[in-house]
Amino acid sequence: MRRIRQFEPSFGEEEKKAVIDVIESGWINEGPKAKELETLFSSFVGSKYAVATMNGTIALALALMAVGIGRGDEVIVPDFTFVATANAVKLVGAEPVLVDIKQDDFTMDPDHFLSSITEKTRAVIPVHLNGRPADMKRIREIAEDKGIIVVEDAAQAIGSRTNGKYLGTFSKAGAFSLATTKIITTGQGGIVVTDDPEIHERLRRLKDHGRLDKSDHHPYIGYNFKLTDLQAAVGIAQFKKLNGRIQRSRELLKLYREELENIKGITFPETKPETVLWYVDILTDKPLRLKEYLESRGIETRPFYKPLHEQPCYRRDGNFENTCKVSSRGLWLPSSTFLSDEDIVYICNHIKGYFK
Repeated sequence: MRRIRQFEPSFGEEEKKAVIDVIESGWINEGPKAKELETLFSSFVGSKYAVATMNGTIALALALMAVGIGRGDEVIVPDFTFVATANAVKLVGAEPVLVDIKQDDFTMDPDHFLSSITEKTRAVIPVHLNGRPADMKRIREIAEDKGIIVVEDAAQAIGSRTNGKYLGTFSKAGAFSLATTKIITTGQGGIVVTDDPEIHERLRRLKDHGRLDKSDHHPYIGYNFKLTDLQAAVGIAQFKKLNGRIQRSRELLKLYREELENIKGITFPETKPETVLWYVDILTDKPLRLKEYLESRGIETRPFYKPLHEQPCYRRDGNFENTCKVSSRGLWLPSSTFLSDEDIVYICNHIKGYFK
């Protein structure tokens, strides 16, 4: 039976050659390739600095540490996000405070952010979920008025912009992911961007044992959160394909919409022109039934995340009405950028068959 995965990374001869070149160079730890990847990334998003690290969760945790978040602090995060957002807050010793989302774009509701602020609130993490921009204008206005630090979770938003500006660059620091499921990947990897030279210096020493050079002098506490040149070399090769993948991602969404727009029982969430979706998403009343139907025909999909407040590790009461509605109705469709038009039509024909 033909099988289509929900998402797969794509590699070619460029990545193979890049890895071999690093191995043959004799230097596989963090080095010139990691620096090159950082330069490429900062140039792409328009930030002054970019710091490569081992994964997106650590990127977010490093960003929080670099802006001074720690034990005893509260950090406001959306209830609808991957668990890593809250886990990064716990990793630095702070406490995540969950708030509801907006139903139209699945990002943090600024009104709920405002009403959840306490005397312990030090930071807020707007998540650009599935590449859609959070309401940064309103969130930043509230944060500035209340003296709260903004750190963006842009793990799923590489390439997405709003008003011509790349997501992840609207705050003190923005964290990106280069995990296997992202539009470009290093297997595991992360990037933190910032325009602040002091935050940049803290990020550098936090991720490399408290030092800014390769000496055995360690003036600060730090950790080993580096990205190897083996991984960075793959990332550089992937980065050179990014614009093509962004274009193909938009083409996939357009084709899915054309094929399914008249199907009663399916809704496509609004996607703005500058948004690059992580995955093509739909809303439907019984997504798990559709998932099982497609799975039986070799087509893999992925349900939306459970609300964080329903996860055993973060279970709590509260007003999360929109998160619950969205979470229970969402499904991510196959979104690998190498899928052909014929693949998408094949998938859509099976979806149409389910709704007949």
